[in-house]
Amino acid sequence: MRPLDPRLLRHAGATRAYLALSVALGVALAALLVAQATLLADGITAVYLHGADLAGLAPTLGWLVAVVAARAAVAWAQEVAAARSAAAVKRQLRARLLAHVAALGPGAAPRSGAVATLATRGLDSLDAYFARYLPQLVLAALVPVIVLVRIAPADLVAAGTIAVTLPLIPVFMVLVGLHTQAANRRQFRLLARLSHHFLDVVAGLPTLRVFGRARHQAGVVARISAEQRRVTMRTLRVAFLSSLVLELLATLSVALVAVGIGLRLVDGSLGLATALLVLILAPEAYLPLRQVGANYHASAEGLAAATEVFEILETPPPPAGAAPAPAGVIRFEGAAVRHEDRAEASLPAFTAAVRPGELVALTGPSGCGKSTALALLMGFAAPAEGRVLVGGTDLSTVDLDAWRSRVAWLPQRPWLSSGTIADNIRLGAADASEAAVRQAAELAGALDFVDALPEGFGTRLGDDGAGLSAGQRQRIALARVFLRDAPLVLLDEPTANLDAATERDILAAIRAHATGRTVVMVAHRPSLVAIADRVIPVGKPAPAGAVTA
Repeated sequence: MRPLDPRLLRHAGATRAYLALSVALGVALAALLVAQATLLADGITAVYLHGADLAGLAPTLGWLVAVVAARAAVAWAQEVAAARSAAAVKRQLRARLLAHVAALGPGAAPRSGAVATLATRGLDSLDAYFARYLPQLVLAALVPVIVLVRIAPADLVAAGTIAVTLPLIPVFMVLVGLHTQAANRRQFRLLARLSHHFLDVVAGLPTLRVFGRARHQAGVVARISAEQRRVTMRTLRVAFLSSLVLELLATLSVALVAVGIGLRLVDGSLGLATALLVLILAPEAYLPLRQVGANYHASAEGLAAATEVFEILETPPPPAGAAPAPAGVIRFEGAAVRHEDRAEASLPAFTAAVRPGELVALTGPSGCGKSTALALLMGFAAPAEGRVLVGGTDLSTVDLDAWRSRVAWLPQRPWLSSGTIADNIRLGAADASEAAVRQAAELAGALDFVDALPEGFGTRLGDDGAGLSAGQRQRIALARVFLRDAPLVLLDEPTANLDAATERDILAAIRAHATGRTVVMVAHRPSLVAIADRVIPVGKPAPAGAVTA
C-alpha cells in the first residue's frame, strides 16, 4: 500500500497545499487530544480521590469545553479543506487528462469509453481519498508520536507496550494493501472495458439490429458485467476481512496495555491519574492507524483510477517536426497495424503508392484494413511494422497537428456535434463565409433539405446529428470536406447511406473536387470505384511496381 503517490504532487499542484494544511491541522488535533485526555484524567481524579465538587471542577470543565469545541472546529476545517482540495485536484487532473488525450490523438490515446470512465467515475472516487484516507494518514503519522511523547514521562512501561505493538498494524496494512491494490486495478479496468464495450454497442445498435446481432452483444455485456461483479465482491470480501484483522490487532493491543495498567494500579505502583491518562490516550494512538486501514479500501478505486490517469499523462505525445507537403508521393512500405484486442493484424503488411493529383480507390473485403490504411495517413494509428512516407518523410516523425491541418477527412461514421448545421460544416474552416458554406452544401447534395428546415443553416442539431437521417448526416459531413481547402482528401465510403440519385450527384462532385488534389477513398460500391484513376486492393500482395511513382 503506497501512502501517497508522488505523481499526485507532480500532476495536481493543489495536493501540495492540502498536505501542508493537513499536517498543521493534524498537529493541532493531536495536541488538543492530549490536552483533553489530561483534563479528563485530572478531573476524574479530583472527584474520586479528593472529593472535588462542581465549583472546584469549574476551571477544569471550562477548559475541557473549550478543548472539545476547538477539536470540533479543527475537524470541520479539515473536512472543508478536504472537499475543496479534492475538487481542485479532480479539476486539474481532468483538464490535464483531456488535453493530453487530445495531444496523443486517436491512435495512441485509450479508447473513448475508458477515458470517459476515468474522467468521471474514476476521478470522482478521489473524494474518499482526500476526505477520509489522506487526513487519517497524516493523523496516523502524528498522533501516535505525540501520544507516546506524552505517555512516556508518566508511564514508561505503557509507552513501551504501545511502541512495540503499534508497528504490527502498519505491517498487516501493507500486506493486505498489496493484495487489494491489484484487485482494485483489475476491478477498475473491467469497469472501463465494460463502459467502452457498452458505448460501442449503443453506437452500433441500429446495425446490430439489422444483422440480428443485438442479442449476442447483450450476452457479451452480461458476461462482462458478471465478471466485474465477481471481482467487486472479491475486493469487498478482502476489505471486510482486512478491517476485521486490523480491529482485532488494535483491540488486543489496547487490552494488553489496560491489563498491565490494572495490575500495577492494584498493587499500588501506579497512580490513578496516570492510569486514567494512559487508558484514555492508548486507544487514540491506535485509532488513526485503524482508520487508515478502513478508509484505504474506500479510496482504493480512486487511487486505481489516478494510477491509470498518470500512465496516460506519462505517455509521450507524438514527436513534433516539420509537416511534409501532401504534394509528394504517399508510400506505404510494408505498413502493418496490430491491436491488442485482435489476434490478427488490423492491416496486414501493405505496400502501395499514391501519386500527387491521383484519385485512388482502396478496395477489398470488409475487415481487410482499408479504413486502417486511412487511419495511418491521419496519424490515428502507428505501423507496428514498415512505415508510411509522404514526399520521402516518415509520417511518424512529423508534427501531426500541422499535417492534419492539410488533410480533409471523411470517416466511415462521421460525427456531428451539438450546434448549428453551419457550425458543423465549418468544422476545420471556421472563417468560411456563408456563401462558401452554401456552395459546399450544394455540392454535397444537402442544400435542398437544409433550406427546407425552419431555421435553415441555423438549425441546431443534437449530439451526433440527432434530428437528421443517416443520409443527411453523411451529406453534411461531405459538405465539411468540400468546404475545407485541403490538398489531401481521405474519404471512407463517402456515398454510404445515399440513394441512387443523390449518389450520382455526389460522385460528380467528388470527381470535380479531386482536380488538383490527391484523393484516397475506401470504396465498396462499383459506382465509386468507377470514378477512380486507379484501384489499389488491400489485404492482397501488392502488384509489381506498386511503389514506383
